[in-house]
Amino acid sequence: MSIATSGTAESASEPDLGELERKLQKELNAGAVSLVLLGLLARETAPAYGYGLARRLEELSAGEPIVRPGTLYPALRALEGQGLAASSVEPSVAGPPRRYYAITDAGRAALERWRPLWERTRGLVDAVLSLDSVQEQENEPAAPAVAEEPQ
Repeated sequence: MSIATSGTAESASEPDLGELERKLQKELNAGAVSLVLLGLLARETAPAYGYGLARRLEELSAGEPIVRPGTLYPALRALEGQGLAASSVEPSVAGPPRRYYAITDAGRAALERWRPLWERTRGLVDAVLSLDSVQEQENEPAAPAVAEEPQ
């Protein structure tokens, strides 16, 4: 099967690559949020509240968290609804009570089962993307040989 492509602007308008990048990042984030949150909860030595989790995610992602506060709490509630996380409300000395989250035994079991799924998916994506790199390298002209100078 062959697909004809045209490099002319007359055939179609150019895609907004920035918008497509944002859309792809949103799709990737949505697919990984449960895995990331379970992994983060598993690393915690004590129950953690949502804002603290958001801060740790921001630190780990170099300032570009995969979960915005508006999606963090629904994702945590979803994990709780699935029995993968548990929460409790505790009083706070500096404001309203806080809801603290912890991973459950079922959450740890799910994380262990999901980790190989992630590794397999990551491996596939890496393999496909590295094929592009190999093909690009094969299509590049060979560098001219440099003769060694006598010493």
